[in-house]
Amino acid sequence: MEKQSLPKSLNIDTLNLMNGMSLDENEIQHRKDWLQFDQSDEARLTELNEMAQGYADEVIESLYEHFLKFEDTQRFFEDPNILKRVKNLQKQYFLRLTKGNYDSKYIEERLKIGAVHASIGLDVKWYLGAYNFYMRAVATRLFKAFESKPEKALAAFFSLTKLVYMDIGLAIDTYIYQRESTIQRQQEAIRELSTPVLQLRKELLILPIIGAIDAQRARQLTEQLLHAIRDKRAKVVVVDITGVPTVDSRVANHLVQTVDASRLMGATLIITGLSAEVAQTLVTIGVDLTKIHTVGDLQGGIEEADRILGYQLIDSPADPSHLSSQE
Repeated sequence: MEKQSLPKSLNIDTLNLMNGMSLDENEIQHRKDWLQFDQSDEARLTELNEMAQGYADEVIESLYEHFLKFEDTQRFFEDPNILKRVKNLQKQYFLRLTKGNYDSKYIEERLKIGAVHASIGLDVKWYLGAYNFYMRAVATRLFKAFESKPEKALAAFFSLTKLVYMDIGLAIDTYIYQRESTIQRQQEAIRELSTPVLQLRKELLILPIIGAIDAQRARQLTEQLLHAIRDKRAKVVVVDITGVPTVDSRVANHLVQTVDASRLMGATLIITGLSAEVAQTLVTIGVDLTKIHTVGDLQGGIEEADRILGYQLIDSPADPSHLSSQE
């Protein structure tokens, strides 16, 4: 089984997380208002800090005994040094719940924890399970400590619950943001790999397109192509769409704009591989076909590009008898 390691430090770019998740002062206050978390809640939690200091170690030990019973979570703590460090971090994490000042700095600290949990692959269900364990353990101790004043224990527990739910919301948002960012980067990498701009020879580029084209991919194709035209000083580009099954009106109009943009950069665009379905679509939606230079297939497109560039193709079939006489 592959061992998991804990990051040596919490060097998480919290500013990037705060900005990416739109967690400004207004959003933080909005979350508090939604949970009805106010100054009275903060005061109740601060009063619990001394009590929390007393039961923190006991709760943490019981929590990790629980963790170590399950293979899914046990694997994170096989290294005793990691286990010791995680326990200390967890203790500080829980104690922070009763120290007051739940401002933007508090939010940043919570985002760090969520980001670290996401980076080591700790599933959300285990994260939520730890909170559930903690809340039950604290509730037992609260009601025991305020046995003669159950209403005070209940009020303190409700205040803690509000803050915990804000923390849980932040953690889940961090998980989602991290994963969506990863997926977006992967999709961008896949799109770039799936639409390479190839240089066939000096001043001639080929862009083979395979698969469906939506508006976003069409824009990316245009950007890649225009950069390649500038970088390679291309005069002609052959865009082969043999592998494109359909083209809608938005993509077709974007294609025309790409032709115009390429012309402004000094390059001629040749479209090859138009299927009957795509050709009918272009006619039906009324695309200005006078702006598009089309050729039947890729080979014909390359020959047309060579003609534009001034190259001349000369057929010179090999003469077997001539070759044998040279040996």
